[in-house]
Amino acid sequence: MNSLAHGGDTSPVEVTNISGHGIWLLTGGRELFLPYRDFPWFKEQTVAAITHVEEPSPGHFYWPDLDVDLSAEIIAHPERFPLTAKRA
Repeated sequence: MNSLAHGGDTSPVEVTNISGHGIWLLTGGRELFLPYRDFPWFKEQTVAAITHVEEPSPGHFYWPDLDVDLSAEIIAHPERFPLTAKRA
């Protein structure tokens, strides 16, 4: 008798809150805050676009509707990654 393969992650990435200051992302039992001052791509987006987030690999987050890729390291320490998008 063969054992079944382990399933996928039972706690997928989730946007838990959107406020006037930023968004909160829950992943792997920890919550990350993305303030709009550091992550301006999210500020004027729809709730649907913000909450449609994927985690293609651990600690790598992708918002397909916004074409935004971020790592947990960038989110936790934005001061180490000073490049930000320029507004049109």
